[in-house]
Amino acid sequence: RPVGEGDRVRRERRGGAGQGDERRQRSCPFYKKIPGTPFTVDAFRYGHIDGCSAYFLSHFHSDHYGGLSKKWSHGTIYCSPLTARLMQMCLSVNSLYIHPLELDIEHIIEGVKVTILEANHCPGAVLIHFRLADGRCYLHTGDFRACQTMQSHIVLLNRRVNMLFLDTTYCNPKYRFPPKEDVIDFAVRISQNSIRRQPKILIVVGAYSIGKESVYLAIAQALEVQIYTNASRRRVLETFNCPELSKKLCSSAESTPLHVLPISLLRHDNLKQYLKKYGQKFTSVLAFRPTGWTYSEATGNQLDLIKPNLKGNVSIYGVPYSEHSSFTELREFVQFLRPEKIIPTVNMGSAANRDRMQSYFREWLKA
Repeated sequence: RPVGEGDRVRRERRGGAGQGDERRQRSCPFYKKIPGTPFTVDAFRYGHIDGCSAYFLSHFHSDHYGGLSKKWSHGTIYCSPLTARLMQMCLSVNSLYIHPLELDIEHIIEGVKVTILEANHCPGAVLIHFRLADGRCYLHTGDFRACQTMQSHIVLLNRRVNMLFLDTTYCNPKYRFPPKEDVIDFAVRISQNSIRRQPKILIVVGAYSIGKESVYLAIAQALEVQIYTNASRRRVLETFNCPELSKKLCSSAESTPLHVLPISLLRHDNLKQYLKKYGQKFTSVLAFRPTGWTYSEATGNQLDLIKPNLKGNVSIYGVPYSEHSSFTELREFVQFLRPEKIIPTVNMGSAANRDRMQSYFREWLKA
């Protein structure tokens, strides 16, 4: 099942539910409701929500779409075209309830002007901008990694945001990620050096069902090899309509030294077992766990200081490739937008966390 970055950790920190709680169907939290509208964002695990006639889905990670299935009948779901395709293919949601929206175009939904923007998170992920009839503007980031491109988007340049619903996954000063491109270059360099020294090495990249594609595509292009994944992942990747990626995919594990596995399986014992299956072809494993949770203040942005976790013939690199904003990127985004009010959507389970984040926001907006 597609899982978001830090899915388990964030489900707990959101004050989220386990399966037993889901069966009891908690009421929809306030930070998923857009004020002055009949809209909710990423609120599918609460059954029918009174007063909600339009359900928005920011992206296709399970901590956001949880509750969706072929039985969904509570209302229209608005999302990006790619997320719409994934909902139908992976969850069999009835197409009658799915309404894809083109990016960067203003859509009028129940009298509200809605624009969705690229979120720089996983394929199909979007920011959702709502402009009400009275002129109030709300921006819901879903999950995102803030970048300079967003600051030149006409929708964000033109109008004051009254309320910002902000992905605060890494709203802590210790998280200061290097740019994605630098992390990709590091993984490519390690892969090139390793395969030069050990031609029979197997390179494994951990990934969620969607997300991290840029890492393994860059390695494939640099090494001029194909990418092996299982059939279900290949089907998902084919929905991206990305020829550059599609032409690199293959179904034969032994025909390429580059494999993609679920990130949850990247442990030494699992990789040793995996290697045994291909013992004739490969003699060692180099694996990458690309996630912001591997970030260490000790190495910071000095990627060359990252050392692999080595056991026998399996080495695993934790590389801080994050698809969420770092603390500094959040600050820059907030200072660019200067919203009247900020609602954190992650890590608000405790009053202490909420107070700490609000103190950061006040400090940023003073500057």
